[in-house]
Amino acid sequence: MKVPLSWLREYVDLPAVTAHEIADKLTAAGLKLEAVTSYGHDVKNVVVGEVLAIEELQGFKKPIRHCQVEVGEATPREIVCGATNFAVGDRVPVVLPGGVLPGGFEVGARKTYGRMSEGMICSERELGLSDLHDGIMVLSEGPPIGADVVELLGLRDDVIELEITPDIGYALSIRGVAREAAIAFGAEFLDPADVSPPDETGPSYPASIADPVACDRFVLREIHGFDPAAQSPRWMRVRLTRAGMRPVSLAVDVTNYVMLELGQPLHAFDATKLTGEIVVRRAEPGETLETLDHVVRTLNPEDILITDGSGVISMAGTMGGLHTEISDVSTDIVIEAAHFSASGVARMSRRHNLVSEASKRFERNVDRELPLYASWRAAQLLAELGGGTVQPGVTHAEAEVEQVRISIPSGHPGRVAGTGYDRGTVIRRLEQVGCTVVAGAVAPTGEIAAKLAITGDDMLTVTPPSWRPDLTDPNDLAEEVIRLEGYENLPSILPVAPAGAGLSESQRLRRRVGRALAASGYVEILAYPFNGERDFDNLQLSAGDARRQAVRLANPLSEDEPLMRTTLLPGLLKTLVRNVGRGFGDVALFETGLVYRSSPDGPATAPVLGVDRRPSEEELASIESALPAQPLRVGAVLAGEFERSGWWGKGRAAGWADAVEAARTVAREAGVTLDVRADRHEPWHPGRCAALYAGDVLVGHAGELHPRVVEAYGLPPRTSAMELELTRLESLMTGPVEAPLISAYPVATQDVALVVDAVTPVAEVETALREGAGDLLESVRLFDVYAGTQVGEGRKSLAYTLRFRAPDRTLTAEEITAARDAAVALAGERTGAQLRSA
Repeated sequence: MKVPLSWLREYVDLPAVTAHEIADKLTAAGLKLEAVTSYGHDVKNVVVGEVLAIEELQGFKKPIRHCQVEVGEATPREIVCGATNFAVGDRVPVVLPGGVLPGGFEVGARKTYGRMSEGMICSERELGLSDLHDGIMVLSEGPPIGADVVELLGLRDDVIELEITPDIGYALSIRGVAREAAIAFGAEFLDPADVSPPDETGPSYPASIADPVACDRFVLREIHGFDPAAQSPRWMRVRLTRAGMRPVSLAVDVTNYVMLELGQPLHAFDATKLTGEIVVRRAEPGETLETLDHVVRTLNPEDILITDGSGVISMAGTMGGLHTEISDVSTDIVIEAAHFSASGVARMSRRHNLVSEASKRFERNVDRELPLYASWRAAQLLAELGGGTVQPGVTHAEAEVEQVRISIPSGHPGRVAGTGYDRGTVIRRLEQVGCTVVAGAVAPTGEIAAKLAITGDDMLTVTPPSWRPDLTDPNDLAEEVIRLEGYENLPSILPVAPAGAGLSESQRLRRRVGRALAASGYVEILAYPFNGERDFDNLQLSAGDARRQAVRLANPLSEDEPLMRTTLLPGLLKTLVRNVGRGFGDVALFETGLVYRSSPDGPATAPVLGVDRRPSEEELASIESALPAQPLRVGAVLAGEFERSGWWGKGRAAGWADAVEAARTVAREAGVTLDVRADRHEPWHPGRCAALYAGDVLVGHAGELHPRVVEAYGLPPRTSAMELELTRLESLMTGPVEAPLISAYPVATQDVALVVDAVTPVAEVETALREGAGDLLESVRLFDVYAGTQVGEGRKSLAYTLRFRAPDRTLTAEEITAARDAAVALAGERTGAQLRSA
């Protein structure tokens, strides 16, 4: 919101302070400053001149005039000018030699087109008043010759630009900012909305509201005999320009001026183009509208529309239709002012990607009481400046809206702030923002009554003003008291840490998993938690895959990714592609986070509950049932070299085995041993995919990605990935992880080479060795795999190192041999393994 200081001072009696001092006060009150821009402070030596004579110079490609201009000096000035829109006798702004125009542009005397030019005759753009540059600015008011143009036209001004957050829509107006400035300086505030419309003598143009949820107040006034050729006065065009709006025509400029002044968007219809009664309603299937920007828009059933007998004439609170716009021949005008649903306008604006100055204000809530006053203010200006006549009567359709009343303990703001505000201060500050405060509560029962009994506070009933629809809760009122008393006055007190038992087992597991993966060479990322249908296609998921049953966001940040993720892989793969594209080809990434798996049997949406009481157990259960399952998962992807090459020799490319090992690393932190089984599961390669089990519980998958997935995402060849469900691993944990016992006795190693069928999974052999060796086995490691003529066709040799150790003694050779033989025997029984002969 750009606020010209000269406009602001009309409605608040500010002391002699600078624009920066005003901006500092507004910032302290919660209105964020964006910039302060000064106009005209560098302009000097610009005076009023009268054109005495004009000589048209010949022989040039464009019109050139040599003028004699009286500027209040002993002799007239000679000035060469290329504009033709002025005549002898006109009074114009003249920059004398040595003068300066906005931007530091200095003007001197020089010879041009064969004549001497002692200064320059100015346009509005050259004076910084507007963007008009199609001719010289003619001063029609007849000011005295030689008068200072800077003072005459009010060229010097400062504009304060504020960033308005969604909760303070009232500040998108001079009225709202002036009220805040008046409170900040303790100055008198003159409300520009304090106008007195005439008593209603009957309806104006007929109108009604078909959907009171979409619109609860609709006001129309008529002006007849308007002069379409009338121009907006210079002061209005200057203010609109400095407030960031482009002057268009008198009718449009007046509606924009009143919107900036009061915060109430208005729209002007050509009365001769309206047909029958105006009705505010929702869109019907198949309806379209060509808006003022010449775009034909297909309307949504949720769109809020203004219609007449011919159909749709405007998108309510957003943009009008082209058919009923004010034209160069419009003499009869209907002014519309209304109060539309904030959420309805916001959704419609985003749905059509159509943001206007009106929609910015409606979606932040406007003053419901303004339409009657803003429409009368606009009608007066149109009649005064455009020569029209305001017709008697006003159409005022409205739906009843219950007034908000808030019960608040008088000590509540002080408890929120951590400091003391007495009762009088609380009441004074609330009344300053326009609230009506009376003693007592609406209904001091339940939690409120209990709180009163504890604190001993008395209750206040607060009725917020119509321009503050954001005040709906005691904490909103507390914030008003705190900000007006000054955030800088709040004490700086460190909160006392509550007593607790430290991290939960789930939190400890998550941190251990992160540290373990980082130590293994992986880098943690935090990926975008949303994806789209295209990701499911890229992962080659079948139509019936449960991962396609995703929760859709009601208001997604991007229409391309409107779904909450059901797997961590899309985010990891996109991050991998981004790194590879920037020259990092050897990448190992992991992420820990929630996924969201909806249930087809659950309700589609959660119920919306009030905040006036605690929800019942049944209501809480209904909310819980509507929520998707949210398991915690860990995922990893890797490509390029997992072990880097260098002067020491060749590296090793990442593969499916590294993805499986990453899963084992995670499982070890939970104290779980994974059973690895071959599987077919998208998006992994059907022959290089492992299902990861903890006992009989499937906890995840790992392996090399399918070539089609690699191609769809643009991944490096042979990219591998792992995804594991930590929530299931947590359920298998027996309790807090205990530190392992470190034996001081020596270790004994035994190497065994087992020959098995080539199709036998290595994991099955390892599991059998572990179980057969018993408690004395400390670790088992596969160090060689051989397939060749020495073991026979269709067979392979697996060489393992078994490490044995006892916690309380040195093992004997007999114990070690017995444990090894038991391990080999069980492996032979389960997998048909045989000891390989030398």
